[in-house]
Amino acid sequence: MSDEDAGRSTATVAAESAADSGVDDAHDPASNTTGDRGIDELRTVADYQFGAGAGNALFPPDEDIDIHRSSSGRPRQLVAAEGRLVSYGVDGRFTLGVAGGRRLAAAFEAPRCRVVVGDESEPFVREGKNAFAKFVTDVDPEIRPGDEVLVVHARGDLLAVGRAELSADGMADFDSGMAVKVREGVDD
Repeated sequence: MSDEDAGRSTATVAAESAADSGVDDAHDPASNTTGDRGIDELRTVADYQFGAGAGNALFPPDEDIDIHRSSSGRPRQLVAAEGRLVSYGVDGRFTLGVAGGRRLAAAFEAPRCRVVVGDESEPFVREGKNAFAKFVTDVDPEIRPGDEVLVVHARGDLLAVGRAELSADGMADFDSGMAVKVREGVDD
């Protein structure tokens, strides 16, 4: 242990050492700065960003979620067996992956977190192209610009995940302009 490390707790030094070695410390019992407490805090962030219940929908307590961390130990991506659920930005907000979008769509009743488009947009949005206001048929009235949203077909199928560029009122009222900047389309 160096003189620099002497003033810090053993758990902090161990967590930094694990992070520097590329070890995912989300499951490291020696680290008290992450693990269960870390995922609980991330559930709280999800509840705040997407609404009550989102944290448990995205990261169920009985499921093993892999937390990929930066070299400093900050969570960057949360991954489950079916793929990337979310990325955690430096701004403290999540960006959705398709797997996370599917979980939110299953957990929340329409229209929550949803921008609905019709048949004309479906093939383009599935390919990852942006959704335009002209083709929006319904929208969650709580959506604000910058919110992470689910782009769904009128029949309820998840087409894509992305970031709202307009408010709900703007999406409903405008005949032109980008409604959702699509990050990832669902190509199945």
